[in-house]
Amino acid sequence: MRFAAARHWVFDMDGTLTVAVHDFAAIRRALEIPPEDDILHHLAALPAAQAAAKHAWLLEHERALALAARPAAGAVELVRALRGRGCRLGLLTRNAHALALLTLEAIGLADCFARADIVGRDEAPPKPHPGGLLQLAAAWGVAPGQLAMVGDYRNDLECARGAGAHAVLVCPAANPWPELTDRQVRDCFELLALL
Repeated sequence: MRFAAARHWVFDMDGTLTVAVHDFAAIRRALEIPPEDDILHHLAALPAAQAAAKHAWLLEHERALALAARPAAGAVELVRALRGRGCRLGLLTRNAHALALLTLEAIGLADCFARADIVGRDEAPPKPHPGGLLQLAAAWGVAPGQLAMVGDYRNDLECARGAGAHAVLVCPAANPWPELTDRQVRDCFELLALL
C-alpha cells in the first residue's frame, strides 16, 4: 500500500495514539486473573454477577487512565494531517466506547473522529478478532484491503490480517511480529513523513 494514497485509516488507541500507561500485570492481579489469560476473554467467561463486579472495577480504573491520557509522539500531528486531507478516520480499541471518547478529549483529538467510527469492546468482539475492522469497512462502503490499521501490539496486527487490511506497527524497537506487519514505524511522526 502506498500510504500517501491511503484514504481509510483505523487507529488503536492505548499505546498508539496515547503514551502507554496500562499495567496489565497489575490489572490481572487486582482482578485475580491468571498472568497468561487475556483480561477481556477471562471476564467474559465468568458468571454474570462476578463479571459485573470486575468489569465495574476495570471501568473505573480505565476512567482514571483516560482522564490522564497524554498523546503519543506525533499522534496529534498525524491524525490532524489525515483529517485535513479528507481521510476517513476510525478508532478500534479494546477499551470501552465512553472511555475512548474521554481519552480522545484528553489528548485533543475528540473532534477528529465521528462517534460512529469509534468501535470499542462493546460494539465489536475485542481485537485480535477482525470484526471491528470489518464493521468499519462495511460502514464506509470500502473493501477491507483499503484500510490501514495502525497499532502497537500483536492484537492490532492479527486483527488487520484477519480482516484483510494493511497492518502498520508503531514500535521503536525491533519488530517482534514481522510476519504480521506490512510496515513498521518508530512513531507517528515517522508515519506522517511517509504521507
